[in-house]
Amino acid sequence: MSTGDKVVGVTGGSGYIASWLVKLLLQRGYTVKATVRNPETKADLLEEGSFASAVNGCEAVFHTASPVLLSASDPQRELVDPAVRGTLNVLRACAKFPSIKRVVITSSMAAVVYTGRPLTSGVVLDKTWFSNPAICEESKLWYQLSKTLAEKAAWDFTNENGIDLVVINPGHVIGPLLQPTVDLSA
Repeated sequence: MSTGDKVVGVTGGSGYIASWLVKLLLQRGYTVKATVRNPETKADLLEEGSFASAVNGCEAVFHTASPVLLSASDPQRELVDPAVRGTLNVLRACAKFPSIKRVVITSSMAAVVYTGRPLTSGVVLDKTWFSNPAICEESKLWYQLSKTLAEKAAWDFTNENGIDLVVINPGHVIGPLLQPTVDLSA
């Protein structure tokens, strides 16, 4: 099988990280099925089953879609629900298709740094190390809470369903844009 025969899915394809990921995958010869913000043909993060067609036939799925808001009037509705339920909806869709060998989720360092514990040189951060939701709530760190709860839910779901999961936790991502505007909510 050549690389061109390999199909991968990317959620949030119009977002900053995903747009670069899609470009790289295409340059490497992969066929890419991406969800983007398009009112006519959208995969709604909150609608169960809306990602099935996007991941069907894929060998791997990169889940990058999640809202990024600096302030929210309703954090649960605007950040937490889309992050957690959206991640679980993507994973449920992936669980239905045995062709999918791995899921890669773009989380954030925000999901692992607000612990109340010191990060000393001997500390290893792994899939059991998360920001403390109580600290995030008390400090009104809603984005951090959304990423923490979404990543924890992803690890729980994939452990229970035998899905090979990789999570990346980038810090501050900067660089040139591939499109004329920034889509923070992809």
